[in-house]
Amino acid sequence: MPEAKTRKAVTRDKRQGKSASTQAGEFVREEIEHVREGKHGARSTKQAIAIGLSKARRAGVKAPVSKTASTSTRKKAAQDETAAKHRRKPSTTRSRATTRALKKEGHTAATHSAVSKQAKASAKKRTSASRSTAAKKAARTKGAAGRPAAAKKAARTRKARA
Repeated sequence: MPEAKTRKAVTRDKRQGKSASTQAGEFVREEIEHVREGKHGARSTKQAIAIGLSKARRAGVKAPVSKTASTSTRKKAAQDETAAKHRRKPSTTRSRATTRALKKEGHTAATHSAVSKQAKASAKKRTSASRSTAAKKAARTKGAAGRPAAAKKAARTRKARA
């Protein structure tokens, strides 16, 4: 079950007209936090992201499936979207079984370096034009207050890495 603060953040994002992926990102963030705080583990960063996306779809976020997704992933996404329409209380037995299985997994999947490595690997699959367009949109939609803050942060990062 998603936490109340996550649901509230998603509602706010939706009201502000933010994209489905931004809304789903809140659930992914929650999942990564759960792994970090030791609530349960994950076999890989990809698994933690997949769990977050599944929760998002079940909560009614219209997150599209990637064009390169496997048949099983598409099937799971379709199941989640159907589950969102017919909401039921989760099965206690299945829920407990899932949690027990995840508790046996490690916590390295949610480390900063692991999440960073996953993000970089994911970005590498995109074309440079696609990445460039996304960056331009981000700069455009950041707002007047956000731009100088982002520039200062980038400068700090460059300085730290030098």
